[in-house]
Amino acid sequence: MAELPVLELPAALSRCSGRFTISTLLGAEEGSRGPYAAAEGASCDSAHPTHLSGSTLCTRTFGYNTVDVVPAYEHYANSKGVGDAGKGRPSLADLHSILKPDPGRLCAPVSDPQRSNGLPEAGPEEVAGEPGRAPAPEPVRFGWVKGVMIRCMLNIWGVILYLRLPWITAQAGIALTWLIILMSVTVTTITGLSISAISTNGKVKSGGTYFLISRSLGPELGGSIGLIFAFANAVAVAMHTVGFAETVRDLLQEHNSLIVDPTNDIRIIGVVTVTVLLGISLAGMEWEAKAQILFFLVILVSFINYLVGTVIPATAEKQAKGFFSYRADIFAQNFVPSWRGPEGSFFGLFSIFFPSATGILAGANISGDLKDPAVAIPKGTLMAIFWTTVSYLVLSATIGACVVRDASGSLNDSVAVGSPGCEGLACSFGWNFTACAQRQSCRYGLSNYYQSMSMVSGFGPLITAGIFGATLSSALACLVSAPKVFQCLCRDQLYPLIGFFGKGYGRNNEPIRGYMLTYIIAVGFILIAELNAIAPIISNFFLCSYALINFSCFHASITNSPGWRPSFRYYSKWAALFGATVSVVIMFLLTWWAALIAFGIVIFLLGYVLYKKPDVNWGSSMQASSYNMALNYSVGLSEVDEHIKNYRPQCLVLTGPPNFRPALVDFVGTFTKNLSLMLCGNVLVGPRKQKMPESQLMADGHTKWLMKRKIKAFYTDVVAEDLRSGVQMLIQAAGLGKMRPNILALGYKRNWRTASPQSLEDYVGILHDAFDFKYGVCLLRMKEGLNVSRVMQAHVNPMFETAEHPEENGTGGRAAPGTADPATLASEQQASTVFQSEQGKKTIDIYWLFDDGGLTLLIPYLLGRKKRWQKCKIRVFVGGQINRMDEERKAIVSLLSKFRLGFHEVHILPDINQKPRPEHIKRFDDLIAPFRLNDSFKDEATVNEMRQGCPWKISDEEVDKNRAKSLRQVRLNEILLDYSRDAALVAITLPIGRKGRCPSSLYMAWLETLSQDLRPPVILTRGNQENVLTFYCQ
Repeated sequence: MAELPVLELPAALSRCSGRFTISTLLGAEEGSRGPYAAAEGASCDSAHPTHLSGSTLCTRTFGYNTVDVVPAYEHYANSKGVGDAGKGRPSLADLHSILKPDPGRLCAPVSDPQRSNGLPEAGPEEVAGEPGRAPAPEPVRFGWVKGVMIRCMLNIWGVILYLRLPWITAQAGIALTWLIILMSVTVTTITGLSISAISTNGKVKSGGTYFLISRSLGPELGGSIGLIFAFANAVAVAMHTVGFAETVRDLLQEHNSLIVDPTNDIRIIGVVTVTVLLGISLAGMEWEAKAQILFFLVILVSFINYLVGTVIPATAEKQAKGFFSYRADIFAQNFVPSWRGPEGSFFGLFSIFFPSATGILAGANISGDLKDPAVAIPKGTLMAIFWTTVSYLVLSATIGACVVRDASGSLNDSVAVGSPGCEGLACSFGWNFTACAQRQSCRYGLSNYYQSMSMVSGFGPLITAGIFGATLSSALACLVSAPKVFQCLCRDQLYPLIGFFGKGYGRNNEPIRGYMLTYIIAVGFILIAELNAIAPIISNFFLCSYALINFSCFHASITNSPGWRPSFRYYSKWAALFGATVSVVIMFLLTWWAALIAFGIVIFLLGYVLYKKPDVNWGSSMQASSYNMALNYSVGLSEVDEHIKNYRPQCLVLTGPPNFRPALVDFVGTFTKNLSLMLCGNVLVGPRKQKMPESQLMADGHTKWLMKRKIKAFYTDVVAEDLRSGVQMLIQAAGLGKMRPNILALGYKRNWRTASPQSLEDYVGILHDAFDFKYGVCLLRMKEGLNVSRVMQAHVNPMFETAEHPEENGTGGRAAPGTADPATLASEQQASTVFQSEQGKKTIDIYWLFDDGGLTLLIPYLLGRKKRWQKCKIRVFVGGQINRMDEERKAIVSLLSKFRLGFHEVHILPDINQKPRPEHIKRFDDLIAPFRLNDSFKDEATVNEMRQGCPWKISDEEVDKNRAKSLRQVRLNEILLDYSRDAALVAITLPIGRKGRCPSSLYMAWLETLSQDLRPPVILTRGNQENVLTFYCQ
């Protein structure tokens, strides 16, 4: 730990609330002692107490006087990126580097030290208000019973409980009905376990299902599900309201009191009802919760009323309708199935019952209104599933033991027990329902009468009240869920034109605008009054949510991310996968065409988010999966033996800041895109202490710049004392496993004549280093230059900077301070280059002068496959002798055909060895004249001293030895100007200067002469003399 000397602080400082930073207590030099310094190593419980020893600095570090602090909640709240520094925690520089006084950090407020290890009541994002303003009222928060369990139970219970479960029991029998219930509950229980795991893996905010899925699987799937889930809840409001309106309409019909007509009555009652529910919702979550409690009590009373009715002795009227109280033989008969009608099949009844088991997301959807979502969601959801399952099982068993399948309802059908001609179980109870049973015209009994629960109950109107409570509570839950989910989606801004609905009001941040939108959607569907077509799609939307929640849990588990640490342990990744699969299967079992529509909508919304690529980072399991896949493939690649057929040009590109040399980036990016590795390297020249912050700041910005330009490349930088040593680091360390660069790509150094001699030596030395490390070299020269930093009003590496040509650097330098900001880099206007434009029907001319393994051919071939270059005709030029032109041409054509490159136009250059024109020779001599030693008439000692002091200069002996090679470059330039003046691109085999024998200035003079005065871009390429092309199949 970094110990802190105990100081006697001024009174003004002792009144500061917060942790003192070491930089305020030390002088300009670390460890300096002022007049107030105590003995070294003094601790907080020193015999001589000071202001410091009584400050929060000491109380937060268990009495040990150090700048370090103990773990605290505030340090981890709202941290997203790996590099995010927690509030109040000292930075690494505070602990490691020499610190200077920083008065601004003297009184940094921190939380109460007594609570430093506990959780505060509200996180930083929940603290509202400004200084001088009264604190905002506490929002209403619910526990697991009121907020989740009751809400989920009300949403699970519905009209199917009252109107369809007795009929399903009659069709499938008690045994298969229990199987249908347990199968449905298995899916919802697995989903509940997955919800519990996801909701306990970190702090859950508002947004419910959308928040859980989007933060687990990412914005692509989360956004699409969030939108359709919010819409499905809005339409579900209309569905449940219409269910209530139909029940009221039926009661009005029974009493001949219709308002207008049956259809319009549903619309009138539905609109009035949903308006009342909206009023309850707008009154606040507290009033909405009270209404839900009321509905819950009504349903409980109706259920108790039914159970009491099953033990009350049956009256004659009830017996005529098939109710005989508990009888073992009735239970035995109803235990087995009796299929009737078109829906009389197991999966047909399963599809009818399954929607009544859903609704388990009602509690999670108001996650922002829960006191502790991580506790409330698992506990409340699973308890709701348990108690509703018990209620379904009890209801099917009790009503199956009390009521026969067929009954006439006529009191005249009573007969004496054992009467002849009487068939069926009711005969043993004194009732003859044989006639209607044979004609299948019975109006009552489990198989025919949907209101069997009302008939069995002690007081029928209470069952009607229960139906009202079930429909209205479900409608109210959906009316609350839709805006809450939609509000979170709007705030994330994944889709356009919906941000207006994200605004919240009041202490609970209520989405008033979202409520109004939900109300309008619900009223619209209520006015349609025909929801049979839309209902299956809505059910499939909910099942989509279940499938993705289960898949989220499975995916987060399978990625083995260290961040997946749910406190709820009772889940299984394989059970979650099973739940996701079964949910999809059920979607197609319910309504196959609705499942296809749901999938179509999800895929469309998914594609939109993938296209837009929203700038969000939620640490999703998809990100973890991407890392896992990349790691596994990279490690697996190490086991693959290399083969020439699988050779790929993997390029280390010395771009410097990539935005300084867009043409170089575009050139390499064109032929490596979707093919091979491209790595943009930058050398930051200077002291490490000074350059490291710049490196950390600019890396992210350059990566974003590459992404915006749609260049599939990595960016890396190193800090070095000089450019050459930095490039050596990159050459040796860049890459991973088999994904390592094998080509060094860089720009041509145009200002070599005016640059400093050392920078010239370094530039040529970099080429030598590349060959030493078995790299191929690709050097790009453009007439207008590569470096656009002067256009951007930025500065380049001082090593290459000259007053005359500061823009003509060929390799990486340091970025200007103005371009290091990541946001500025990502938003700056992209410069266009020749490699981004359509080339038309020009030519790509390849001068394959020397055999380098085939790299000089391969790069233009890869370039010609791209859309912008595919219309260009590729021509190959090779040297030859005038008396053997035909033989040499046939040999080259045969070789190229075996390579299958598609190059058919081959030219032999018989005049390549002719002497250049005198004016061009003179131009070359003038070019190297400033770099000559002119040592012919000097003694050997003087010459050696001059060579040691100026190794870049050319001796007369070296001029004479390399005269033939020099004249060849002059002659080649004449040939290039004759044949390739109007080409789209010229590729030439790069000449090699022997290390230690060819001065750097002479070598640069060769390159200058070879490529000067050419209008098209010129690439000088030299492989590492190993084959990159083969014509064998093995």
